[in-house]
Amino acid sequence: MFNRLLGFLSTDMAIDLGTANTLVYVTGKGVVLNEPSVVAVSNIGNRVEVLAVGNEAKRMLGRTPGHIRAIRPLRDGVIADFEVAEEMIKYFIRKIHNRGLFTAPRIVICVPYGATAVERRAIQESAEGAGAREVYLIEEPMAAAIGAGLPISEPKGSIVVDIGGGTTEVAVISLGGIVYASSIRVGGDRMDDEIISYIRKGFNLLIGEATAEKIKQEIGSAVCTSSSKDVKMVIKGRSLIDGNPKDIEITQKHIAEALIEPVSAIANGVKEALENTPPELVADIIDNGVMLTGGGALLPNLDTVITHITGVSVKVADDPLSCVVLGTGRALAETKRAGSVLLKNC
Repeated sequence: MFNRLLGFLSTDMAIDLGTANTLVYVTGKGVVLNEPSVVAVSNIGNRVEVLAVGNEAKRMLGRTPGHIRAIRPLRDGVIADFEVAEEMIKYFIRKIHNRGLFTAPRIVICVPYGATAVERRAIQESAEGAGAREVYLIEEPMAAAIGAGLPISEPKGSIVVDIGGGTTEVAVISLGGIVYASSIRVGGDRMDDEIISYIRKGFNLLIGEATAEKIKQEIGSAVCTSSSKDVKMVIKGRSLIDGNPKDIEITQKHIAEALIEPVSAIANGVKEALENTPPELVADIIDNGVMLTGGGALLPNLDTVITHITGVSVKVADDPLSCVVLGTGRALAETKRAGSVLLKNC
């Protein structure tokens, strides 16, 4: 009787536990939370105290005094700091449940395809430690394909490329299973790092992660176009020559040059997937094209680069940022039918 009451009072949820952002989908309500995967902690003596999580913690990145650290507990899509990750998940669950008395939800969390058994177990145990009643895992490319509306259960080939903050997941799917998949340790974070490095070397200017992300979002491009020199932005940082504050003007052409390496890695990952796909499924993919999901799919002209390298048409999902969590939510809603794509007791 108690378990039935607990199940009634709790709200099942799907979580896209991303390196950059965490999205939460609640059954019957849709996506109810989208916040940065950042936790601010205070170190006083041997005691560690969580000060802020999500949006509030991200505003502290690069701006904290010595005893406060703004931590991103996930790296490359997997947990790097177990205790902080558990506190972050617990915070998001409590925020959604409004600190109710009975809050033991059933949870489905997506994991990178290339995650090891130890990494998957860490994610599962973090959710259990945060108060989940039951925890399932789903592989990220499968969730992205479901969220993008690809016909995964049909006997035809579909390819999805999910570009997240830490990894890019490339998967060929047919008949409800993954025929081929690879996890490339390149994503939005790597792009930010390349922008920081390019500006440091080319302009002797030091900028932070937040500035690099803003540059990518406002004037980023996967390739130079005829108008790239005309798209400009003024950025501020610290001069590496004299240490003084300095502002410079950069163009979209500069950022396209900075992103050559990560963009090439993503495009070549798609090409490698096609080379390892059975011929009949490749024929389907030629007809249907490549589907891009994830925040990285929003980088202008990325579809053009992938088409140029692979010769296959590329589409960007209608809501690339939410594809994974929406697919995870649909798998949660249809647990019995989705049993083959859900993982448990990893």
